[in-house]
Order: sequence, then C-alpha cells, then structure tokens
Amino acid sequence: MTKPRVLISDSMDPNAAKIFQERGCDVDVITGETPEQLIARISDYDGLAIRSSTKVTPAVLDAAANLKVIGRAGIGVDNVDIPAASAKGVVVMNTPFGNSITTAEHAIALIFALARQIPEANARTQNGEWPKNGFMGVELTGKTLGLIGAGNIGSIVAARALGLKMKVAAFDPFLTGERAIEMGVEKADLETLLAKADFITLHTPLTNETRNILSRENLAKTKKGVRIVNCARGGLIDEAALKDALDSGHVAGAALDVFETEPAKESPLFGTAGFICTPHLGASTNEAQVNVALQVAEQMADYLVHGGVTNALNMPSLSAEEAPKLRPYMALAEKLGSLVGQLAHDNLCDIAIEVEGAAAQLNIKPIVGAVLAGLMRQYSDTVNMVNAPFLAKERGLDVREIRHDREGIYHTLVRVTARTQSGERSVAGTLFGDNAPRLVDLFGVPVEADLGGDMLYIVNEDAPGFIGRLGSLLGEAQTNIGTFHLGRQQAGGVAVLLLSVDSPVTAETVEAIRALPGVKRAKALKF
Repeated sequence: MTKPRVLISDSMDPNAAKIFQERGCDVDVITGETPEQLIARISDYDGLAIRSSTKVTPAVLDAAANLKVIGRAGIGVDNVDIPAASAKGVVVMNTPFGNSITTAEHAIALIFALARQIPEANARTQNGEWPKNGFMGVELTGKTLGLIGAGNIGSIVAARALGLKMKVAAFDPFLTGERAIEMGVEKADLETLLAKADFITLHTPLTNETRNILSRENLAKTKKGVRIVNCARGGLIDEAALKDALDSGHVAGAALDVFETEPAKESPLFGTAGFICTPHLGASTNEAQVNVALQVAEQMADYLVHGGVTNALNMPSLSAEEAPKLRPYMALAEKLGSLVGQLAHDNLCDIAIEVEGAAAQLNIKPIVGAVLAGLMRQYSDTVNMVNAPFLAKERGLDVREIRHDREGIYHTLVRVTARTQSGERSVAGTLFGDNAPRLVDLFGVPVEADLGGDMLYIVNEDAPGFIGRLGSLLGEAQTNIGTFHLGRQQAGGVAVLLLSVDSPVTAETVEAIRALPGVKRAKALKF
C-alpha cells in the first residue's frame, strides 16, 4: 500500500517530520516557496502542514488533486480558504490548545509589567536616568482580577493569579456555578466584574457578541485606576475609548498584545502614558511552537492512516456508513443549537438534546456534537463538532442526551432545551420534504420556519396593527422581508415572529423595533 505523502511548507519543529514518518507517512520539508511553486508541487501530496506563512488559496486548492487534509500548527486559519477547502473535500485541522499555557503566561507577564511600570522604568534607566521616585507601583496580592472569558486560557490565567494571592472574578456565559467553585473563582456578571476588578484580562474570541465588549460605555463602568490586559483578539476593546480613558486617568494602565488592525503600524494608543504593547507574542515560545507542531503531525497522520478526525474545522466525526443518514439531522441540530445560543441570554446551566421517532434510531453523538457546535459558535471562533463537547465540558456545562423511541406528531424530531437562570428555553425541529431542516417549536410556541441567513426574532403582544407598524419601520430602514413566520399560543396573548431578511439588521433598527408598542423582545439572528 502506498504511504500518504505530506508536505511541510512552513518552518516547524523537526520532530513533526519524525512523527509523520513513525506513523506511516512519507514527508517532505520544503519551505519558503512562492505561491506559484507551491501550486506546481501540491498535486503530489495527500497532506499539507502549515503555520502562518503558507497561503492556501483557491488556486492552490484547484491544483491539489490528491490533497485530503490541511493541518495548521496553531489556532488561526486566516491563511486557509476554508469554504474552498470544503468544496474540494479537504479537511482543515488546527491545534487550538497547543499554545494555551504560553498565552496565559504572557497575560500574567503583562499584568506584572503594568503593576510595576517595568517597560517605562527600564527605558528611562537605560537612558542614563535614575528615576527611583518616579515609579510607584501596586502589589498584586489581594487585588481582584476580572476575567472576561473562563475557557481554556482563562482558566489557566485564573490558576496563576490565585497562586499570586489575587482574588478572581470571572464572567463567561458558559461558566456554571459548579465550575466556578472548582476553579476557585467568583462567578460574576459583566457589570459586577467591571465595577470591582483592579485588573481586567480578556480571554474570549472575537464574535458579534464580544466585539467591543470593553466599549466606551463599559470602560466608564470600570473601577477608577483599573489596569487592562488583552492577549486574546483585537476588536474586543474600543481602542479610541481606551486612549481617552488612559488620558483621563480613569484607566491607570493598559497592555495589548493584539490590535484591531494588524500589523499595528500605527495606533491612537501609541505614545499614551500608561500604555504598553507587544506584537502579538502570545504564542511565541519555543515550547508552544513545539507543542503545536507535534500535535498537528499526530492529528494529520491519524487522519491519513486511520481516518481519525481531531480538531477539524469543517468535518464532523463520522463513519462513511453513518454520514449520508446523519448529515440532514446534523444540519438541523446545528441550527437549533445556534438558535438557542443566540436567544438564551442568561448564563446557561445545562442543556438537553432529545431525539424521537426516526432520529432515535441513529447515532446520537454527531447530533449532540452539531447542537453544541451551533451553541458554542456564538462564543468561540475555533469551535467545531469535534471540540465543541470539550469546550462545553470545560465550562462546566451539563449536557444530557435523551432518546425517545416514541413517535409524536412528527415522524422525527430533535429538541434542544437549555436551562438558564431565568428558566428553560426549548426549541424543536424536524425534517420536511427532501430532508430540509424546519423549526416547529420555539419556546413552547408552535412556529414553522426555515432557519438561515439573516433573521429577526420578535416577541410582542398579539394586537391589531402591529404587523403594519413593523413593516413600515423595516421599509423605512431599507430592510426587505424574505419570509414571515408567526406563532402564538392564543389570540390576544403573546406572539412570536421570525422573519428572514435580505441583509443584516442594524443595531439601530433593532432598537427601533424594541421601542414599538407591545414589543417585549427583539433580536437580530444570523445563521
């Protein structure tokens, strides 16, 4: 049998090549090639192992006649055209946890640097000054660290901070009370954290929910003299507002390893008193680079030789026999999970995935994985069906799988129920026609709707004239309605509207809808 061939096209720890060879692959290490050279060469290979330099474009993929898997040694896959890879049937993997300790340690280093003004003191001392009285720092002992994001990296930072005798308060929508106790941290809502934290560090991906989570408004809610660290993603902080807060003295110091625009050749923060920065060094240690190289080699070899799938961004863990039957169910499950993730606005405590009818005869694990992938994607930009269960477990989210042999109104049904601090939120869907996913129950209200693209969710009092007022408002906002789905439990009670629209709904339009008489809730959705 011919061995799979792998090309390592970026500089990587030499042990990665050894792992490929030991696990049954032939491997070539050819780095520094031009895109044209890579295009000419790539058809000879089954696997491509990269870091950040190699750009896997549609042109490269078009030439990759035999390519089966791309492995990124690291987290970010901005240099890989994932839709094009998916269309070609190429699996894209990354190593999302290989540099966690390194990134956490960098955040701790920046906390120390801010507390003792180390960069400024170093620069002035080396300039021939002796400014001993010019730098009055603060101790970390007894101070409160506010953790925004308590996942893998955030939990490591918490452990290190507790070792420094700091108090830790954590905000994370998926952090349960039990997990908080296990970590030794105080579970807090965002406003409480902002008001009490002496230091704030961010460890969350950049999503629609987290963009500018430290906005001008939220920065104003922080404790005077707070110090802020971001080693996660640019765009989590309003950089112009942060500069103003530093200038006013409300924020005593800030340290950024990431910027909204990178490389950050210029920034309003540069030269601001109390500001320090590093050029995205969170993963830059020898140990981290070795870890991600070894992990990507292990994952790719396992896939090429045995068919095992780990940390794939565009492929579920499925056998060849199960895939055709499960794919439509997974599409339905992912949409239901995404819907719950977008609408369950409180901290989630647990989630139940129930299947009945024809769905109960199938392997439930991929269905559960699809629900969790849709759910967690609202809060993590590296989530997939393989790592979603791990991310849920890491946050202490209790996941229950329930199988009913009965067949109810529908021949097959998938129900997702999330328990939050405000009670249960349950949605259900089925497959219609040619196995098209269809929502049939939304929080106890019968609603038949397709889920896809940009949508609007509205809860309102069922009263005459509302639909006309809503239509006029959307028309004035130049928002065209595609489909309109209405559900209610009884006349004159509460009605639920799901509208598909042809373009994203602006925040201003959502606020205007919320201001309409009778509206109880309105939210823009994205599938």
